[in-house]
Amino acid sequence: MGKFLIITDGKAGHENQSKAFCRALGYDYDLLKVGYRSPVMKGLAYFFDRLGIKTGGVFNSEPLPNADGIAAVVCTGSTAFYPGKVIARSLGVPVAAILYPKGYRLDFDCILAPEFDRPAPRANLISVPVNLTVPDPAFYENGVRQFRERFPQGWTKDGKVKPAVGVIVGGPNGFAEMTVKQMKPLLDSLFAATPGQEHWVTTSRRTPPEVESLIAGYPFEYQLLFSQDHFNPIPAFVSLCERLFVTADSTGMISEAVTCGHSQVEVLMNLKDGTSKFARFVNDLERRNAVHVFDGKLGYADNKVNLTTVFDKARVLLFGASGRR
Repeated sequence: MGKFLIITDGKAGHENQSKAFCRALGYDYDLLKVGYRSPVMKGLAYFFDRLGIKTGGVFNSEPLPNADGIAAVVCTGSTAFYPGKVIARSLGVPVAAILYPKGYRLDFDCILAPEFDRPAPRANLISVPVNLTVPDPAFYENGVRQFRERFPQGWTKDGKVKPAVGVIVGGPNGFAEMTVKQMKPLLDSLFAATPGQEHWVTTSRRTPPEVESLIAGYPFEYQLLFSQDHFNPIPAFVSLCERLFVTADSTGMISEAVTCGHSQVEVLMNLKDGTSKFARFVNDLERRNAVHVFDGKLGYADNKVNLTTVFDKARVLLFGASGRR
């Protein structure tokens, strides 16, 4: 059956989507890290691509792993798109691009582009409502088991597991801010709207120290501050929580929350611009009733996004009707 070759820029968010794509199509994978020597070289890559020139002279890469059995190349992100195309053509295999390859020729065999980019229809393009994830029962069961070893969930007086509310906090980026002034009223409203339940929280590597200090002052039954502990409780949050609150900057975590588990999902809005692609992402999911934008009152958004059709279409684009190389 072969394997896929992931061309990676080393960014976890990009690499994870490539890995999810490989797992969804049933392939193992090797990783090949690439990069550009300078912004000028990256600019040349755009130029050469527009001319149809495929050359490895403008980017650096690790040595190619064993090329035997490579069925396709997968690349996510602007740094990986051109190297992915060059390497795929040199190997004589199809190439899939994840995220919209703006500025490049769209002559990939398969493009999985986010809906929020509003891509024009093309025969080789699949519009995707969320970041790519693959519900993996074994992965989530293991995450729950590890979480339980650290934290035994409480019980109600009548012998039932106490319902839990999970809070997943990201951090500032180009589209979002995160300050104590902004987060405090959101946390106050969150606790006021969910009395009588356990409250769990996890922060991320992007969460500002002052916001972590704010969070530490709230009565969370379970609290993980990334600056102090790098354990990942999110598989357990997704599996066990009746309701998940996720900051709007965390598109990857929102995607996981709306494709896996059974939680009702609330988005804590911390975006700078209500017209940005992050805002479009949230708004599109709200129209699907997959998320509710938290406004002090709880919604009932629990429609899960099924990506099976997306992966089926991608398989056909890469390998034809047989679905296999």
